[in-house]
Amino acid sequence: MTSTATASTAGLDLLIRLGRALHETGYPTPQLEEALGRVAARLGLAAQFFSTPTSLFFAFGEGAEQRTHLERVEPASVDLGRLAALADLLDRIADGALAPAAALEQVAAMAKRPAPYPAWLVHLSWGVSSGATAVFLGGGPREIAVGAALGLTTGVLARQLERQRRSSRLLEPLAAALAAFLATGAAVAWPPLSIYVATLAGIIVLIPGFTLTVALSELALRHLSAGTARFASALVVFLTLTFGTALGSRLGELAFGAAAIVVPSSAPPWTELVALAVAPLALTVLFRAPLSAAPWVLLIGVVGYQGGRLGAVWLSPELGTFLGALAIGLASSFYERRTGRPSTLPLVPAILLLVPGAIGYRSLASLLERDVVLGVEAAFRMLLIAVSLVAGLLLASALAPERRRG
Repeated sequence: MTSTATASTAGLDLLIRLGRALHETGYPTPQLEEALGRVAARLGLAAQFFSTPTSLFFAFGEGAEQRTHLERVEPASVDLGRLAALADLLDRIADGALAPAAALEQVAAMAKRPAPYPAWLVHLSWGVSSGATAVFLGGGPREIAVGAALGLTTGVLARQLERQRRSSRLLEPLAAALAAFLATGAAVAWPPLSIYVATLAGIIVLIPGFTLTVALSELALRHLSAGTARFASALVVFLTLTFGTALGSRLGELAFGAAAIVVPSSAPPWTELVALAVAPLALTVLFRAPLSAAPWVLLIGVVGYQGGRLGAVWLSPELGTFLGALAIGLASSFYERRTGRPSTLPLVPAILLLVPGAIGYRSLASLLERDVVLGVEAAFRMLLIAVSLVAGLLLASALAPERRRG
């Protein structure tokens, strides 16, 4: 009796620690609850789970004997390396190859793993992703250079603020204000320069386009509480970024004078190919994906981006995202079947090339400038693109053969 009770306690503790670890890696709600359900079934435990961006509920037992456990959690950032390790751990538990006590030790060890990439490479990746974004936004050489410098600055600021929990909550408005302020100064000192393109490129990693996409996906799968909370979180980040940009732009005008509004000159065609090659790799570093997944991230990112461009030609710029997302979803499923590693590894960096965060930012910026018609139009385009993206991912999930699990 004692050994049985001990095993049961270890199983419950494993579910709690595993749930928290999955949440901290950025697992979407449907996958998180499904993964915990598989583990509970393997351990022979009656359990139900309810996840939101800020809480995890565990209900153990049945009927009147059921008891509930609550874990308060913070909205998670994506850690693809830890996610891959946890996915492997989940498979071994489901196969019966790992006892609960041993699995608990491995979950604890994962939380203490050092950062997979050195700080200088992470900072460089911030700059590279911002420079590549400036290319995708139609920026010329000046916007690319300034955007990359602003992205590097944002990365340094993020690293400094993340050391203090209270200060880290100010990252979005501070980074946006600093980027807009410096972009205004650069436009005055080095004209012609598009302040809008340079600023947006400099803070692109902070724009919650992926969060918005996950929120709509959760809503589509009827996880209403998690989807609504995540959607509200994305909206608040959009608002704080817009406020910070407006404040920084005004301070920049007071400090440097008003800069002319210009249309950026186009960069040479080869720069898009370079940007398309380096952007997925930079995102691989920022999301801590294993280096071994980098070639797949690059390949699937190119497939999705080109699929989106073809879709824009065949359907429309908004609905074309559906085809790009479908291509990414199917290619990521092939990667999972081929390598045995989770499809999320290449999918997350690749999908960020399609997410509608820039349009959402433009919508709020237009509303702030009292251009209501343009703001509402941009907001509608953002939602249409996001829905197209989610529809493509859901269809890819339905078409791809289901991976066999233990």
